[in-house]
Amino acid sequence: MTKSLFGEVGGVPVEEIVIRSKAGATAKILTWGAVVRELVVPASGGRQSVTLGLNTIDDYVAHSPHFGAVPGRFANRIANGRFTLDGVEHTLDKKPGDKHTLHGGPKGFGKRVWTLGRYDESSATLTIESPDGDAGFPGALVATCVYRLLEPTTLRVEFTATTDKPTVVNLTQHAYFNLDGSADILDHEVRLFADFYTPSDAELIPTGEIRTVAASPYDFRAARPVRNAGGTAYDTNFVVARPLGSDGLAPIARVRSPKNGLTLSLFSDQPGVQFYDAATLNVPVPGLGGARYGAHAGLCLETQAFPDSPNRRHFTDTTLRPGAEYRHVSEFRFA
Repeated sequence: MTKSLFGEVGGVPVEEIVIRSKAGATAKILTWGAVVRELVVPASGGRQSVTLGLNTIDDYVAHSPHFGAVPGRFANRIANGRFTLDGVEHTLDKKPGDKHTLHGGPKGFGKRVWTLGRYDESSATLTIESPDGDAGFPGALVATCVYRLLEPTTLRVEFTATTDKPTVVNLTQHAYFNLDGSADILDHEVRLFADFYTPSDAELIPTGEIRTVAASPYDFRAARPVRNAGGTAYDTNFVVARPLGSDGLAPIARVRSPKNGLTLSLFSDQPGVQFYDAATLNVPVPGLGGARYGAHAGLCLETQAFPDSPNRRHFTDTTLRPGAEYRHVSEFRFA
């Protein structure tokens, strides 16, 4: 484990912690946004960087589309920037010009400095405190993110949160994966363990339907390349089948690079996963190793509750009350 100064945001130091597994995996973690800046795993041709990241804190602040960050307090979208809880309507912060609230608003958890707690050779714990009324959300919330590198090459992400008033919570890990360093992930083969998805409108707000993936471009029940989508761009929530294993986790997705044979298997306890193929990605500054990140440079698999759940009673319940604890565990297993 190493720790170093990565930069400053508003005079607040941003640290980078590097954790390692004995098998040779490494993860670089930033206290800004609880970002996974880079994840490197052993592959057939040597060590392979598998995530998109940036080189300076200024680049992250100005240009990052949540690369490796933890959005919150509510990841994904809340329609019209408002919801009602226990009969009280709450109006949320929105990015200027936007109609809806995305990832907790323009100053969400993915754009703030977290506090580094315990850390060792293979794990790091980060915490953020969100006061009552923060970005319009009720209740003082304390959220924790623990990153662990399990042997041989698994990144385990553990979220917890508590509140002093009823609120809503939905955290996720927003890494952009590219398993072979190619310019795009269109040849990556994706399998999703999901029979249904939640369709959305042109503004990516769920319509309220839960629709079968059968006979649609959203059918990833058998592995297929992303490019076989017939022109469909993906920024879509899928309903996980969730046959929970003895460890409390269900298979969510499997991604394979035919170029180097590297696979990513995702397991989680969450009911949904947002599959995003980054079709509109266009980052104006160089990324890791000088790479240029354009359309489809990476893909995201964001385990989560369903988008806009606070406004959809038949969706997932994202309410957190005093005395209860929000928990969310995901494992990214590479082979």
